[in-house]
Amino acid sequence: MMRIKSIKVENFRLLQNSMLDMTDGLTLIVGKNNTGKTSFVVLLEKFLSKPNPSFSFSDFPVSVRSKLYDISEETDIDELSIRLCISVEYADEDNLKNISDFMLDLDPDKSTINIMFEARIDRDTLLSRIPTKKDGTDEVKYLKEKRSFIERNASNFIKTSIYAYDDSGYEGDRPYCLQNREELEEKEFKDVCNLINFQVIHARRNVASSDETGKSPLSTVTTQFFKKLNDTDDERLEQVRTALIDIDKGLETQYSDVFSGFLSSAANFLNLDGLKVISDIEASSLIGSSSKVIYGTTEEHLPENLNGLGYLNILYLLLKIEMMKQEFKSSSSDINFLFIEEPEAHTHPQMQSIFSKKIREVVSEIQGLQAVITTHSSYIVANSDFEDIRYLLKHENLNVEFRNFHTELARKYKKEKGGEGAKLYNFLEQYLKIQNAELFFADKAIFIEGTTERILLPWFIKKYDEKCDDESQPISSQNISIIEAGANAKAFAPFLEFIGIKSLILTDLDSTKQDVKTDINGKNRTSYVACPVSDSSHTSNETLKHFFSAPDLKDAGFPEWFNQLKREELTEAAGQGNRMNAHISIS
Repeated sequence: MMRIKSIKVENFRLLQNSMLDMTDGLTLIVGKNNTGKTSFVVLLEKFLSKPNPSFSFSDFPVSVRSKLYDISEETDIDELSIRLCISVEYADEDNLKNISDFMLDLDPDKSTINIMFEARIDRDTLLSRIPTKKDGTDEVKYLKEKRSFIERNASNFIKTSIYAYDDSGYEGDRPYCLQNREELEEKEFKDVCNLINFQVIHARRNVASSDETGKSPLSTVTTQFFKKLNDTDDERLEQVRTALIDIDKGLETQYSDVFSGFLSSAANFLNLDGLKVISDIEASSLIGSSSKVIYGTTEEHLPENLNGLGYLNILYLLLKIEMMKQEFKSSSSDINFLFIEEPEAHTHPQMQSIFSKKIREVVSEIQGLQAVITTHSSYIVANSDFEDIRYLLKHENLNVEFRNFHTELARKYKKEKGGEGAKLYNFLEQYLKIQNAELFFADKAIFIEGTTERILLPWFIKKYDEKCDDESQPISSQNISIIEAGANAKAFAPFLEFIGIKSLILTDLDSTKQDVKTDINGKNRTSYVACPVSDSSHTSNETLKHFFSAPDLKDAGFPEWFNQLKREELTEAAGQGNRMNAHISIS
């Protein structure tokens, strides 16, 4: 089945070089605040919903803006252009009528086409319009004026274009579209619309108040839904139309009595025959002015504005999705693409969990639909298939990367943990699903052993914050997740490195000593039993062994390693802690 395989964004806000690989059905994009989720949907909507989208100077990344300030005839403007590249995969059984517009090679072994949307600055025209420096003008003042001109007027010099290209087999260091611009074939917006039908439900859903006509938001959407349906041949409308004909007939009888005086005078004055007032109710007008969404029993009901915001939000989403289902069904496009931005607004955790489970059923009802959902909700993440998760990671250079949680992380566990990797990864998935998907959205994490730490740590944090001066940031405001991991903190190491957050592990020393006993067969049996720290030579703590690179338990050097640990002569840098931004504290 034809589907979007991947979407790549270049030079748009935080998305400087970001590639999203899509699932066949529902793709879930998660990440902390200010990691480019909104920018992604904005760019998709600009290019996929409008033939001539507009862009401003602020749409370029900071790194590109600095180069635009210094623009000259030598500037490689292609390197600075905003681009959206969509790769579409197709099969032999697909109808190739629409996608054939983007096929540049009839090789039967090929099954992918590429579409590039580009917003490119007209360098030469911009340079001709930039005010020239006058004699005697201060250099600093002129540069400031030049920058101001570029900031205010850049949008007037940006041209958008759509191209098809074939980069199969290309292995150059420079992106294909930059290296081989002469191979790009320009296309029209209608060609894209024939192939992809893009619809979006934004996060800014005004479910809290009525519109300027006094109509509540759900009723407004039901009106929009009916009007769209009214333009089709849907059989369900026939019953509505039949009912309106009966109402028209009844009203005409009543109108004859109500307007009898007027009709009689008009007939006598103007000598008109057959003058009468008839009823001509249009379904769309009736729905628009006289319909309401209520809940409750027939005898006792409440209007929609007395629903909680959570219910209103979910009902609004479902109505919009139903509208878009009709849009997709009536469309001749090969790919239906739905984007839902942050569906969790105003909803409590239980409702978020239910939505996460049910939305998959709704999406599956639409033939050939690919959907993308962005979310901040740990409850939606916990109730999703981890194969569908794409994590947005912001790097130090401010570029944002889409990371395939399941594929990349499973590979990472296998590479770093060997045979134990699959077991640890399964533990991680189960653990995150049960209670700690919030780690996806945390800036930092503290791992604790058990109940004592869980009770005491919040108290310690509170006491620290009470003494915190104005120059220090309170711990409670640092978006820290506290995770009760027992002795399993090492299982999180690749995951924490993967999502790039700092961590603190509070763990016990779990001191032991070697105990040798002779069994009934006269053989010596060695075990390691708990003992006071002063008498210990070993530890049973797997977290400490992992992060401080302990030798094998039976190795002759283990007691010396353990003594160094007790004397705090070992650091995380000697082991693996530094690589995952972790600090180990032994209690």
